[in-house]
Amino acid sequence: MVYIVLRNKKVSVAIPASVVSDIPHLRERTSKIGFIGRSAAIFGVEEIIIYQDTLEANQKADADLIFTLLCYIETPQYLRKRLFRLKPELRYAGILPPLRTPHHPLNQQIKGLNIGEYREGVVVSKSKKGAFVDIGVEKAALVPKVQATLGKRVTVRIENVSKHVVARLADRSEIPFYWGYNVVKWLGSFGEMVKERMFDLKIATSKYGFPFAECKDKIAEKWSKANTVLVAFGAPAHGLYELAKHEGLNLDDLVDFVVNTVPNQKTETVRTEEALMASLAVLNVVFGFKV
Repeated sequence: MVYIVLRNKKVSVAIPASVVSDIPHLRERTSKIGFIGRSAAIFGVEEIIIYQDTLEANQKADADLIFTLLCYIETPQYLRKRLFRLKPELRYAGILPPLRTPHHPLNQQIKGLNIGEYREGVVVSKSKKGAFVDIGVEKAALVPKVQATLGKRVTVRIENVSKHVVARLADRSEIPFYWGYNVVKWLGSFGEMVKERMFDLKIATSKYGFPFAECKDKIAEKWSKANTVLVAFGAPAHGLYELAKHEGLNLDDLVDFVVNTVPNQKTETVRTEEALMASLAVLNVVFGFKV
């Protein structure tokens, strides 16, 4: 399978900590978060930001749950036992969908490795030769002359394959195709996040926004020049207009575009995870979503 992605943009999505607040059972919460992670991966999102949308309430538990499960699903299966301890939040982790992205390879044998291949790994031991990294095959790979922290997750590039595997540390920015997403817990409000993060293009989604077809040409002008793009989504109980107003802000002034990606919806509401999938699909179709 060949993956070809032109990585000239970093697309981030912002979701509220209350996205699971209307679901009482952990199993259904896990399923919803899995859908969000899977949607982000399908369309090459590189960052998922969890923001606080109810500042009067303590949303730490919900934010921690979303963060943990999104990180878990993004982690290659062969590293999960090393990076995640048993905890209540992972009770239903078995129902999370596989991402099947390039950094989740199925090969578990040294003979199947290729020189130049990238892998995610965890530092399992160190010696005078360097660091030994578990990359999901029979033996750990040697990264020469590196003294990395035990238990640290790293990205490596395979340099030599024989009886032993030799690799070097790699920066994600050098990988020419999609390599998963990062998860950020934003401790402040939505308005603070938008103003402080300084995205080149900021798109808010709302059923009160302009139908996407009416503003896509204007968005395209900014999209072509932007290096960092934010696509933001409201909460189950409060849309982004309400959240901004609660902070004494005007959403139209806060972002570049407020768009409705599900015009003529036939349901009373569109859930956050549904809006996420619909919006990313529309952007992918119109702009090619080259990230």
